[in-house]
Amino acid sequence: MATMTHWLERLQSDGDLKVIEEPCDVDLEIAHIAYVEVKKSPSKALLFKRPVNRAKGIEYDMPLLMNMFADFEVTEKFFGRHPDEIAAEIEELMHMRPPEGLMAKLSMLPKLFALKNVFPKRLKQKGLCQQIIKTASHVDLDELPILKTWPKDGGPFITMGQVYTKSLDGKMQNLGMYRLQQYDKRRLGMHWQIHKDASHFFDQYKEAGVKMPVTVAIGGDPLYIWCGQAPLPYGMFELMLYGFVRNEPAKLVKSVTNDIWIPEDVDIVIEGEVDPNEMVIEGPFGDHTGYYTLKEPYPVMDVTAITMKKNPVYQATVVGKPPLEDKYMGWGTERIFLPLLKTTAPDLIDYHMPENGVFHNLILAKMQTHYKGHAKQFMHAFWGVGQMSFVKHAVFVGSEAPALTEYEAITEHILNRISPQRMLITEGIVDALDHSSPDTLVGGKLGIDATGDEVEEGVDSLLDDEELLSAMKAIDNNVLSLRQYFMHTKNPICIVAYRKERSVQQLFDDLKSLHAHLKILIVVDGGRNSLKNPYMLVWRIANNIDALRDIRKEPFIMVDATDKNELDGYEREWPGDVLCDRGVLESLQKRGLIDIDEDFIEKFGLL
Repeated sequence: MATMTHWLERLQSDGDLKVIEEPCDVDLEIAHIAYVEVKKSPSKALLFKRPVNRAKGIEYDMPLLMNMFADFEVTEKFFGRHPDEIAAEIEELMHMRPPEGLMAKLSMLPKLFALKNVFPKRLKQKGLCQQIIKTASHVDLDELPILKTWPKDGGPFITMGQVYTKSLDGKMQNLGMYRLQQYDKRRLGMHWQIHKDASHFFDQYKEAGVKMPVTVAIGGDPLYIWCGQAPLPYGMFELMLYGFVRNEPAKLVKSVTNDIWIPEDVDIVIEGEVDPNEMVIEGPFGDHTGYYTLKEPYPVMDVTAITMKKNPVYQATVVGKPPLEDKYMGWGTERIFLPLLKTTAPDLIDYHMPENGVFHNLILAKMQTHYKGHAKQFMHAFWGVGQMSFVKHAVFVGSEAPALTEYEAITEHILNRISPQRMLITEGIVDALDHSSPDTLVGGKLGIDATGDEVEEGVDSLLDDEELLSAMKAIDNNVLSLRQYFMHTKNPICIVAYRKERSVQQLFDDLKSLHAHLKILIVVDGGRNSLKNPYMLVWRIANNIDALRDIRKEPFIMVDATDKNELDGYEREWPGDVLCDRGVLESLQKRGLIDIDEDFIEKFGLL
């Protein structure tokens, strides 16, 4: 079993680790450095040897690790092989048949014996993570270098915590990855959303009127935290997946003050209990959508013990606008879970969730079609499968389509096959972090069937950008600029920057007269979006639209990707973008801790 120390030594010997000796503040500085680094290619894991909290006058006695999943190659090292190889092993097991003959039976033995390693092993002795034990009045969360990652965050948050819980009857265990806000020296906010397994367990304890035990682990084998975000079926303990990937069981020890079992080699353990009747405001928090999630009441964990190794490493991550560390964690999940997704959708060939679609907002899928409406059948299947039910926008292509990661080619392929008739708009559940829908947890979904032949009709009278802008400004002078993409396809995309002084739906009414020149029109807010930056435009559009409200199909496809407000009848609070602090960036640049220019800042929407 490889400890965090082992992995750090390997990262350093392979040239994948950057060590920062200069004191860096847990308030914004460390997160900003990591945020910049992971957007570079190739990026490196970062080990901050001297984290400090200048406001509290604290110099921490443990290093802090960021960007552990630094890139594709580093992530593959953690898995021990390419994720596709792990997926192939899963697929082989799923298609095993009773062997015929002695040799066939003997050949199956290694596979069958390996399966015993999926079940975690409980140890009787104390673990490495319990070399130092602090309970009662000795508990102090301020001893940990907990980060404040964004200027408008409600406080410091644990961002790479492995949250271990169990059902009320003790028959099911769960490992999840949830953020935890530090309120003071002994209390943490538990951000488990309504759709998550830990929240289901919480409901059981609340109904029974008893406190819920929770243990949070930090560090150890990087695979633990990846397992925590893996979309396994309800009731299946995520550390079984660890055993399958590692081909050795996770070794667990009992928490000191509750009956939760955790890996014995993690670096830091925070134990406690949650009173189901106590809720405290949690947030705001700059989240992986690239927007702040707003203040909401969540359960509170009262910490009963903190244990750790003698020389622990605190691990954290930063989330915000893509690309970030979750890109590489999500890549592993995407590849490994393909065989399981095929059990529900057997004609699925491949799928891909681009990180600038923030995963649940956009999925591309390649399938083998056999009959009319097959792709629409797939859409409903996807929207009914576990974590896939949160996907807002799904695009399906046929087996002849280019690779889903060849973005230019696959986009051209799709645009030659889009028509209003091939679009399905419906309603379903959405992620709790989604802000675009009129109501929480439920919103519009868009499915596009691009599996068929190319559409016959293109634009009747294609205009260049200058001509088209002039025609639009004559209709509404609040149209500030525009840019057309893929003008050689049957469905060119026209992106418009708009000064929003009225509803975009009213603008759409007025622009119908330009139907001869347009096939797909997308409107974004002027002044906040660079029309020359398609990567961030995809991020903005996928985040900002609710298909039921924001998409029109006639006389051409029109999409309102602006921020919503009272002009749109939107009554919720629209969250702000996650943005860096300019002063912090300038300070880090002067100290030589980052090296960026204005082009880099604009490319990734840092400010």
